[in-house]
Formats: sequence, C-alpha cells, structure tokens
Amino acid sequence: MRFLHIADLHLGKQLNDLSLLADQEFVLEQIVSIAEEERADAVLIAGDVYQRSSPQEEAMALFDGFVSRLVKLGKKIFVISGNHDSALRISYFSSLIRSSGVYVSEAFEGRMQNVTLNDADGDIVVWLLPFLRPSRVKKHLPEERITTCQEAVQAVLRHADIDRRKRNVLICHQFITGSETSDSEEMTVGGLDNIDASVFDAFDYVALGHIHKPQKVFRDTLRYAGSPLKYSFSEAGHKKSAAIVDMREKGDVAVHTRPLYPLHDLRLLDGTLDSLMALPYSEDYLWITVHDELVPPDARVTLSVNFPNMMKFSVSNSRTKYDMDVLASQSMENKTVLELFTDFYRLQNNNVEPGEAHQKVLEKALRELEETT
Repeated sequence: MRFLHIADLHLGKQLNDLSLLADQEFVLEQIVSIAEEERADAVLIAGDVYQRSSPQEEAMALFDGFVSRLVKLGKKIFVISGNHDSALRISYFSSLIRSSGVYVSEAFEGRMQNVTLNDADGDIVVWLLPFLRPSRVKKHLPEERITTCQEAVQAVLRHADIDRRKRNVLICHQFITGSETSDSEEMTVGGLDNIDASVFDAFDYVALGHIHKPQKVFRDTLRYAGSPLKYSFSEAGHKKSAAIVDMREKGDVAVHTRPLYPLHDLRLLDGTLDSLMALPYSEDYLWITVHDELVPPDARVTLSVNFPNMMKFSVSNSRTKYDMDVLASQSMENKTVLELFTDFYRLQNNNVEPGEAHQKVLEKALRELEETT
C-alpha cells in the first residue's frame, strides 16, 4: 500500500498582512497531482490544517475542494487536528464523511481511534492521534501520572490495543526530541512538549506533523513531512516536499519524497543597492539586506520597484553594526513621527539616540508644517 504524507498546511495564514491563500491553492494542486501520479492509496494529513482554530470561510472552502478532488481520485484521506486547529471543528461531520473514505480524528476522549485497511500482505492499522496536551489526557485518564507530553502520549499508547504482528501506522502531531525546528512552530517553555522517539517503537511508520522542515528523526520511518510552503524567513533554506511511503510486508517500508514548488518563493537577498537592482525582477517574498555604507533614504522604495513583494528591508554596515528592520510596516503604523525619526537617526548614526536639540528642531518643523496645511 502506498501513502502520501503531508502536514502543517496552515490554510489561512498571512505574511505581513498578505494572504497566502493563492499560494496555498497552488501547492495543494501540486499535491493532488502527485497523489495521482504516484498512485497513492491514501493521504495522511498530520495536523495544523488551518492557521487558527476558527478558520475563515475561504480557508475552509480551500480545504474542502482539496479533499473533494482527492476523494474523486479514489484516495482515502486521514486527518488529525494539530495545535493550531480546533479538534471539534476539524471533526465536524466526521461520522458522515467516513462513507466517502475520509477519516478525521475526533476530540480526544481517552482512546486513540484507528482504521484498519487491507492489501495483499494483510491488515494495516492506521492510528489517529490528534495533538495532545497533558491536561486533556489527565482528564480522561485520571489514574495516570501525567505532567508532560511524553507521559501523556505514553499513557494513551498503553491504553491502545496495538497488535505488533500487524503493520501499524501512526499519524501524530507532536515535537520529537532531536528534530530541527524553525521560527514558525509553537513550543512550550521548559521542554515539556518533548517526546522521545523510542515512545513510537510499536509503529512501522509514524507520520508526523508540527515541525516545518521535512526530516526523518533517527529512522527513515519516523518522519516529519514539513509544511508545504515556507511560513517564516527561518525556513528560507528549506526544500519543501511530500513524503511517499510504500508499505509492503511487515518490516518492509520504503520512503521517498517529491519536491513541492511555490507560487512565490520566500528568500533572503543581500548585497549593495546597485548589485541588488541589477538582479532580475521578482515577485518572490523577500527579506533584503543592503550593505552600502551610505544608504539613500529612498532605498526601500527603489528596491520595491524591482521586488514588489519585499517584506523586510534591513541595512547592515559598519555604522549599524547589526541589522535593523527599517520597514517594520506593522509597527510603523503605531509609531509617532518622533519615534520614526528616532529609528531613522539611530540607523544613520551607529545606534546613537538623537539629542534634545534634534528633537526641538523636529518639533519646530512639525509645527510649521501644521501651520501651512
């Protein structure tokens, strides 16, 4: 049997107030094509379907269309909720849509759900484990000692009737110790969400979600699919992909990946202003860092002509000593003229604050401006 493993769609996510729905639709169309080309029997979606627990209508419609196209191709679908999802909203109509071959994890009530599939080599049991918080598990298993995510997952697995003679697949949305993270994931302070990989030894393949970089964790069959798109600049170097899992007889599992290509890439660019302007026009989502010693005041505007989707603009030279985001579009709206002047003065003067004389000159200029308008 062949599975296609994806995760962390985060439908409805925005970057700098820019909707990514068109980008997400573009990559979901690729995934449908890959499922068809690879002749996958089922698609495993390992949590964080939506960016927030109350998704907007457009995001829900996008997911509905995605799942519907897969069902029309004869694919079975398995979906669990992640930490960004509402378990209740994700599982709405779950009983009804099972008849279409769509299996959705329900809100956790003490037991893991499972679905048994069958092929020429026998049974394959697919287990659905939505994102769990220790408090949720403790509520339903009060006899267990549970303070961490690892203890929570271990308790749930102890209460599951897992037949190790069969082939077992787990879909899970948790943080496995040793995995490589980025800025996009939400982690618990103190490491209480860490789970050791050995906890999942009973499973022939573990389809993980939560971490955005595609990667295996200690073994090929314990794997994060990663997000299909780059959702922060810490992911700029990621190569996004979908995992294809071939499960043959017990103990024989092979994994390969198919690359995913974005509508707009998310990249880091740096160089002198002249060298940057010599680059080809691009509508990618960019963080541009200029290294000129003397940066023209309109440098950002100049660059935006060539790079209209520039999201961050920084200057790094001997005077700044460190990158300072002088775009900061979200915070600029809430700053006074004096605060904006202070930011600009620090940028141009080695992080030195403007003095009282400078402030008086600015205040005078503002008063004169008001009088003439």
